[in-house]
Amino acid sequence: MPEAEDGFDFGGQAPVRSDAGPIAGKAAGDGHRARLRERLLTGGAEALADYEVLEYLLFAAIPRGDTKPLAKALIAQFGSLAGVLNADPKALQRVKGVGEASAAAIKSVAIAARRMTRGEIIKKPVLGSWQALIDYLTTDMAHLTVERVRVLYLDTKNRLIDDHHVGDGSIDEAAIHPREVIRRAMDLGASAMILVHNRADIQITQRIAEAGRLLGVTVHDHVIIGREGHTSLRAKGLI
Repeated sequence: MPEAEDGFDFGGQAPVRSDAGPIAGKAAGDGHRARLRERLLTGGAEALADYEVLEYLLFAAIPRGDTKPLAKALIAQFGSLAGVLNADPKALQRVKGVGEASAAAIKSVAIAARRMTRGEIIKKPVLGSWQALIDYLTTDMAHLTVERVRVLYLDTKNRLIDDHHVGDGSIDEAAIHPREVIRRAMDLGASAMILVHNRADIQITQRIAEAGRLLGVTVHDHVIIGREGHTSLRAKGLI
């Protein structure tokens, strides 16, 4: 059984003793963890199942005890490894056995993944690095349970100037106003933009595109990011 709360905090707090006892639990756990570590280091990208990747990640926060049941419970709750990594820390902590240290460990990996994919598009023309852009957006948005809207502002060479997170919630709650979107483009000196959402709103897209045309700011695309993939409104001839 996993421990009821994290047995370790990155601040160095003393570990909680496992149900198996401090000696038996440690000995059994060390052998399993060593084998998992060896597979991770020598077996290649597919050496571990998704729950085992999460299990190993949880070792940092729970130094003793079996983290496999907790890893499987998290994947069952959030649907996939990606769903776990993108879950809100408070939602993670509602799963029995997950404390602040475990939630922080999971969150840190999610942040690292986003920054890694972001690095693939920085200072590059995004239209020529389209798959890298989609990978970056998918990492952040594909598994969200709320709506998210963002605007990517580009310079004259279509390089990313600003990735503006407009808001989360419904299209109204996120307050996407064409005037404000275009005003920010002018403030940034952007010549183009890409709208990104996890649901389609063709009308608001067309209004922003029209406002942009009047002021010389091109809307290259409106990309819809979902669990099953992405959709380009331009490719569908909708803008």
